[in-house]
Amino acid sequence: MIKSSLPPILASEIGPDSIELRLLVAADLEYFNGHFPEQAVLPGVTQLDWAVRLGCEHFGYNAAVANLEVLKFQQLILPGQEVTLTISHNAAKEKLTFAYSDGDHRYASGRISFASLQDDGASL
Repeated sequence: MIKSSLPPILASEIGPDSIELRLLVAADLEYFNGHFPEQAVLPGVTQLDWAVRLGCEHFGYNAAVANLEVLKFQQLILPGQEVTLTISHNAAKEKLTFAYSDGDHRYASGRISFASLQDDGASL
């Protein structure tokens, strides 16, 4: 997994099983360089990295991603945009669901499952 710099968090709403973060996708982020020359676009791998890191930080996962499920990139996130990242937690299944949106606009979504610390009796 890449280690992106996390974006500025403008506002947050924290619940027992979900967090909602308003993010500023600053125009000067290094991830826009060369992606793409005609129109800068926030790479999907950066969006995924932010969701994993912020979700793990809040819900206490160790970031050992086992699987990505129903990963969709519906619209482009452009320089200077503000987006809301919503991350929901399912402890029983060791999964996070995430979505990037702004009002009715949905940019990306997916589900992340994590490697269990109990697998094969080993601990990390």
